Amino acid sequence: MTTATTATTDERALEELQREHGPALLNFLLGLTYGDRQRAEDLLQETLVRAWQHPEAFEGPYESMRPWLFTVGRRLAIDARRSRMARPTEIGDGALAAAADPSDPTESAAVALDVRAAVRGLSAEHRAVLVRLYFDGLTVNEAARELGIPAGTVKSRSFYALRALGPRLPGYSRMRSSHAARSPRTMTA
Repeated sequence: MTTATTATTDERALEELQREHGPALLNFLLGLTYGDRQRAEDLLQETLVRAWQHPEAFEGPYESMRPWLFTVGRRLAIDARRSRMARPTEIGDGALAAAADPSDPTESAAVALDVRAAVRGLSAEHRAVLVRLYFDGLTVNEAARELGIPAGTVKSRSFYALRALGPRLPGYSRMRSSHAARSPRTMTA
């Protein structure tokens, strides 16, 4: 069954192995891959390659090669699954095409117009706080001094202003709002 020069399984023995155990092994691998035929066929092929690379398995004390093949196939399936789980999830081209390009000046201008329109719709008190905190970059205490109101009032108005902005902005999510409410600097100058 083996040739001394190449140390691989004889081609006829491999054909017989495939014919005798291939369908059962494929069905077993289909179960391990949750019905994914392409993955199961890849695993079957890799299992047979391992059998070809290890002629000593044919000379073992087994009545049948089936247990050896099933063990190798199962281990390959486990390794393949672990490998897939270790990699980040792949996304399709559709998700990339739908995402806005952050370096696109047109997209940036459109976002700026949306934000300006939404801010204009706020009350004067809320707008004044947001302008000081987010556009002028002042801390809460600096904005409070400039507006002549307590720092707690600045925080409160900022929270409610951001909350009111959310529904007016396209693509708004509550997580961004709650994060944005914490982003003004609270250090004193």
